[in-house]
Order: sequence, then C-alpha cells, then structure tokens
Amino acid sequence: MIDILSTVIIFSGLMVMFKLFERFKVDNLQAIAVNYMVAGICGVVAMKGEITLGGLPSADTPNPHYFVPAAIIIGVLFGIVFNMIAHGTQKIGISITSIANKISLVIPVAVGIWWFNESSDILKIIGLLISIPAIYFSTVTGGKLSIEKKHLWLLACIFLGQGIADTTFKVAQVHCVNAFNSPSFFALIFFASGITGSLFVVFKLIKGQTKIHIRNVLWGILVGVPNYFTLYFFFRALEVMDASQVYPLVNMGIIVFLAFIGLLFFREKLSTNNWIGILLALVAIGLITFSKEILLAIG
Repeated sequence: MIDILSTVIIFSGLMVMFKLFERFKVDNLQAIAVNYMVAGICGVVAMKGEITLGGLPSADTPNPHYFVPAAIIIGVLFGIVFNMIAHGTQKIGISITSIANKISLVIPVAVGIWWFNESSDILKIIGLLISIPAIYFSTVTGGKLSIEKKHLWLLACIFLGQGIADTTFKVAQVHCVNAFNSPSFFALIFFASGITGSLFVVFKLIKGQTKIHIRNVLWGILVGVPNYFTLYFFFRALEVMDASQVYPLVNMGIIVFLAFIGLLFFREKLSTNNWIGILLALVAIGLITFSKEILLAIG
C-alpha cells in the first residue's frame, strides 16, 4: 500500500503542477514533451551504466523479446493519448474527457482477472462496479453531459488508447520486466513518449502555431523527475498486488486526493455529485482493498 500511496501523492502533485501551467502561461505540449525526455534521462541514470534491453530469460523474465516492443507501444500510446486528452478538453470539456480516460481502467482490470487469473470475490467485484459511478460523479461538474456524435470517436480512442497502454504495461510487468531491467524499460517508455510529443510540437512549429519558450522547458524539467517516480512506484505496486486492485485504487485515490487539495488550497467548491462520487470511491477502495478481511470477518 505504500507504493500505491506514493503513486497517488506524486501523481496528484503532477496534476497540481499542470493546474499551474495556465497561471504561468506554459505551453502544455512543449512542457510535456520535455517532461518525458527528462523522465527518460532519469531512467538512464537509474541504470547505473547497465543497459538491459530485456535481460536474460529466467523465471522473472520468461519472454525478454517483448521488452523493447512493449516499451515503445506504451510510450507512443502515452504520447498520443495525452494529445487526444488535450484536444478533447478543448473541444468536448474536461469532465467528459476525464471520464473516458479514467474509466479505461476496466480494460486492464478485466485482463488481470480473466487472463492472469487474479483473485476475485464478490466484494472485490462490487467494489470494481462501484468505481465506475464513483469516477463519473467525482468528475462531473454539474448538469447533464452532452456529447456531439462527431466527438464520440475521440472519446473511444482515449478510452481504448489508455486501456491498451495500461494493459500492455501489465503484460510487460508479468512477462519481461523485473526490478533489474525496469530502469531501462521506463527510459524506453519515456523516450518514446517524448519523441511522439516532440513530433506534435514540430508539426505546430512548421504550421507557425507555436514558438519554443524557455519557461516551457523549465516546467518540463520540473515535472519530468516526479513523473519518473510515478511510474517507478506504480510498477512496484503491480509487483506485489493484482492489477484489478492497483488500477482502481490509484485512479480513485487520485480523485479523492485531488478533490481535497482543490477544496483546501484552491478553494474549489464540490457539488453534491462530487461528494457522492468521493463517498462511492472511498467505499469502493475499502471493498477492493479489504475484501478478504471483510469476508473472513462476516463468514
């Protein structure tokens, strides 16, 4: 649970930094591209001079040949999905876009249960089901959510892209990544994301839609280091817990943590829907985390 908590706290800190981007007129696309490159450099530093692109076949890494392709797939998807989220936030709204992104957890959770035979019981399943309305109510800012048909493809791509990236990460964690070669794996992911993000920046530069500014680079550096450790602690959590626990716990933990940060430090008001979502998230977290203990207590 320490790794889950570390992931939630660091990622929430990143979200607070992103919130400050608008205040300091930071270009999201440039800062995120730099951030990925810096995170990749952190992975290189963590290698301590030992580049291990898959390592040797063993009980811990039975399929090292998947190592490089998996890292590239995850990295490219991270870079593309982020840009889709940025576009969706502008065209559709942050609430609907966030819901599509966060509910994608059902894909790696389903794969974890049915493909990797992760443990499941009635309370854990109830907790997973509760997590969906918890995410919805926590994200909705008020009123009905309306979606134009022309934007449905974008939401579907965000949902599938994030879900496939998370699932690929879980598959890699099981089949080809261990504590020894994980720094190399993380570095590859972040460099692939950085290159993907940089291509979007170059495209906008060619079209004359943006200019490189030093503040974007500086904020990217500031975000990059904690971003590396977010993935580091997330990987460690997957090493000791089922994906069907880790993904919902991290997602809902971030929602609850950010809600209270916004309430305490940014004076953001929470609607009745938001409070319902937070309460449901806490119930779901309790059921997913302590389902075995609860069943033993009542059985």
